[in-house]
Amino acid sequence: MNALTDIVVGEWVQGGEVNVGDFDGSVVLVEVLQVNCPGCFIYSLPTAIQLHEQYHDKGLVVIGLATAFEDYDKNTLENLKKLVNTGEVIGETNKALNQYGLLTDDKVSWRFPFAVGMDRVVPDNEPVTDERILSYIHKILPEFDKLPEEQKQAVIIQVRQYMQQKTMTAETFERFSLQGTPSSILFDRQGQLRDVSFGQVEHKQSLIEQYL
Repeated sequence: MNALTDIVVGEWVQGGEVNVGDFDGSVVLVEVLQVNCPGCFIYSLPTAIQLHEQYHDKGLVVIGLATAFEDYDKNTLENLKKLVNTGEVIGETNKALNQYGLLTDDKVSWRFPFAVGMDRVVPDNEPVTDERILSYIHKILPEFDKLPEEQKQAVIIQVRQYMQQKTMTAETFERFSLQGTPSSILFDRQGQLRDVSFGQVEHKQSLIEQYL
């Protein structure tokens, strides 16, 4: 079972050199984003900021963790630093937020009120074998073996294509078998994993209240 100490940060961009092990005794919400992810900025980050403001004094620690599982030229440490330091957003995020009227001079109006780091992203030179494909599928789809054969083959083709274009590995993203961004990883006061969620999550607040 994953624990808080399995969160891997390549570099802290805000909050100094944070040691996640120091948060024992707090409920910890790790909000996983990509800088080139409109949904992260429209839905999950505003929610994470609101949760921080509402529950920080009651023992909640929120951490922003940028990762990269695609668009490696955009989901970079450099663009994360630009976001944190100036509020400037890029790529699809810029396009979507402009359409919603949520930017001023290509910048968001808010700043992160919590520590922000970059997932450790390293080159992926591992061969794409059938064994690796099936291992990955079973991590993200525990019910895979129960699927009809036609569906199984479609999933295998999709995962093979994903792995063939995957030139980098983001360590926290892989360790927690995340499906995409935005994702949330929630730990209780003992540092044990309690929830991993992908997308816009309605139950996040009630879970936080439960573990606080």
